[in-house]
Amino acid sequence: MFRPPPYPYEQLDEYRILADSLPGGVVDLSIGTPCDPVPEVVRRAITSEISLDSARPYPSSVGSEDFLRAASEWLDRCLKVKIDTTSIGACIGTKEIVTGLPAVLKLRNPKKDTVLYPAVSYPSYSMGAQLADCRPVAVPVDKDWRIDLSEVDEKDIERAICLWVNSPGNPAGAIEDLEAIADWGKANGVTILSDECYVEFSWATSPKSVLQSGKEGVLAIHSLSKRSNLAGMRVGFYAGDAELVGYLREVRKHQGFMLSGPAQIAGIAALIDQQHADRQRQLYLGRLSKLVSIFESLGIETEMPEGSFYLWIPAPEGDEWGLVEKLAKNLGMVVTPGQFFGEKGKGYIRVAAVATDDRIELLEQRAGV
Repeated sequence: MFRPPPYPYEQLDEYRILADSLPGGVVDLSIGTPCDPVPEVVRRAITSEISLDSARPYPSSVGSEDFLRAASEWLDRCLKVKIDTTSIGACIGTKEIVTGLPAVLKLRNPKKDTVLYPAVSYPSYSMGAQLADCRPVAVPVDKDWRIDLSEVDEKDIERAICLWVNSPGNPAGAIEDLEAIADWGKANGVTILSDECYVEFSWATSPKSVLQSGKEGVLAIHSLSKRSNLAGMRVGFYAGDAELVGYLREVRKHQGFMLSGPAQIAGIAALIDQQHADRQRQLYLGRLSKLVSIFESLGIETEMPEGSFYLWIPAPEGDEWGLVEKLAKNLGMVVTPGQFFGEKGKGYIRVAAVATDDRIELLEQRAGV
């Protein structure tokens, strides 16, 4: 019998209470929840007659033609990837597809039972494997937090239905060599699932997608939660290998997974408008820089990430929970202990730059920056 483990972020409740006791209250930088307003162009779309009318009928499970076209045009504009709308499908945010894909892939290839994922990564990759009754196998990462495929056991490769990669990565912000990973997948017959929800927050390089090296054997997952502050609308899409996308689209019709009509209208507006995403990118970059200065003022070595809106910080003497408590008590800041992202994440904390500028300024005042 599968027994769900405790939800990790509930373990931080006592630190939220501690942080909230400071004048001005808690500044919660634990979960990557957007804090800025929904873009005006999206607000107008959501409240339009078209959006309201779209709430009445059942929506297309694969996504409306307008939504798929907007996704295709965004991939071309932002990632220089040309892909037909028949090789794209809508999803309800991306967490549901992250946790649900292994079960569908196992139906497609029942002789295989292993999900590979980075040893320090978003915990839903492992959870999706468990929910599918698959073997979750963590792949070691190198000193720069990139996945090290040379360390994968041959027996695990033979049993693998997929390999998850996340670039830029959560929690460490590393940007992967996606072309090399795609080549490895093709050589070993392993489907590559590339979670690219932070792709527009790439600081060290231009945005990279696994689709830039071809579509065969790969699937890219994209979300509007971060780039467009639409986490509550649950808007996402997947794109890639034509046969795999076709299979997913058909299975998901039977599962009844449907992105609501108003959510698709919001998604179209968000994908078409690039200006708000560019502004959001600059906001996160500025907040990350300020947070780096705050931690350096505390004598804690901190580096800017290659991408994403997280800082991945080594705790003094490896005492991550001690640092979590200290930050809550002295700065009113709540952060995430690294062990939430796997055993190899112990000794680190993750800090999400998801507080408005006035809340970041409050942290600066408390830290004496």
